[in-house]
Amino acid sequence: MTPVNRKGKRRTQRAATNAVDSTVDLTRLLDIVAAFARQTICVAGDFVLDEFVSGEISRVSREAPVLILRHRRSETYPGGAGNAAANLAELGARVLAVGVVGDDDGGRVLVECLRRRNVDTSRIVRVRDSVTPRKTRYLAGWTHTTEQQVLRVDREPGAILSDATRDSIARKARQAAKRADAVLVSDYGFGAATPELVKGLRAKCVTLDSRYRLLAYADAGAMAATPNEAELEAAYHDRIGTDLRKLEQLGERAVSDLGVKCLVVTRGKDGMAVFERAVQQNADVKTPVHIPIHGSDAPVDVTGAGDTVIAAFTLALAAGASYLEAAHLANYAGGIVVMKRRTATLTRAELEAALRQEATAQR
Repeated sequence: MTPVNRKGKRRTQRAATNAVDSTVDLTRLLDIVAAFARQTICVAGDFVLDEFVSGEISRVSREAPVLILRHRRSETYPGGAGNAAANLAELGARVLAVGVVGDDDGGRVLVECLRRRNVDTSRIVRVRDSVTPRKTRYLAGWTHTTEQQVLRVDREPGAILSDATRDSIARKARQAAKRADAVLVSDYGFGAATPELVKGLRAKCVTLDSRYRLLAYADAGAMAATPNEAELEAAYHDRIGTDLRKLEQLGERAVSDLGVKCLVVTRGKDGMAVFERAVQQNADVKTPVHIPIHGSDAPVDVTGAGDTVIAAFTLALAAGASYLEAAHLANYAGGIVVMKRRTATLTRAELEAALRQEATAQR
C-alpha cells in the first residue's frame, strides 16, 4: 500500500539507498568557512560543566575489591550548550550564550571557562541555591598507558526552574536572537531549553539538538535538527541498526512531525544521513543523502562530538551554506574532533586544513 503523509498527499515508496555521498564543491566550502568570522550565533540551552579526573592505578584497596587511583590532575571544560558555544567561538563566530547555572563553584568555573574562549556570558542567569549540572569522569591508567574511563558521576539540579527564571531566559534569548544570524538550541534535559522558548524566538535560523525529547519540539519553529541515530530510535521507540530502509522511514517521519526543513542524523562510524524537505508537490522529503565519515572510523574520544556537529552546521547555515553544504562541513568537524581527547573543540584553521587536504587528495 502506498504510504500517506500527514497532509494526505501520497508519495511513491522507494527502496532504501546505499550509503552515497553527493558531490560537494570544496572551494565553495572553504569560502563558507572564510565567512565564519562575520557571524553572530546565539546559543540557548543547558550549560554543563565537564570535569575529568585522572589518576594512576596504585593498588587494590584492602577495604573492597576496587582499584585505588592516585590523583594526577583534574581538568574542566564547558559541556552541553557550553561545548557548542566553545566550538563556535573557536571557529571564529561571535557567541551570545543564554542559559542558567547555579550560584556555586561549578557555575563560576563554567562561566570563567566560557569567558576565556571569548563567549559573551552576560545573559547566563545564576540561580541561588541551585546546582550547576556537572559530569565528572574518572580516568585510570599507568604512566605509559592510555587512560580509560572507569566511572562517571553526574551532579544534577534537583529543583525545576522557577517560572521567573524561565521567563528571564526566554526574554534574554529573544533579545540575543535579534542580534544573531542564527540561534542554536541545546536541550540536555535540565530545563533551560524548552519548546516554548523556541516558539517565542523570532530568528532567521533556529537549529535544535534535543537529547531526550526530540518530538516535543514538533512545529515549535526550528528550521533544522541534528539528532543522533539513538535519539531518533528513542523518539519513535524503534530500532534502526543496519536497516537503511528503517532509517529513511524514521528520518522522513521526523522531518514531517517536527516541521523542520532539514534533519541531519549522525550515525557514528557510518557517517550521517541528511533529510531535506522537498519543494515538489508530490513528495514531502528529498531522497536522503548519506555522507560517509570523515577520517578514521576508530575515534579516540566521542565526548561532545554532537555539540561540535551542530555548532559547525549552524555556523555554516548562518554563513550562507545550503543544508547539504552545512552537513558536509559538520561532518568534517565531527571527524576532526573525535580524534581528540576530552570535551574537545576544533579551530577554523583545522577545518580549513582538512578541506584543503581533501582537495589535494582529489586532484
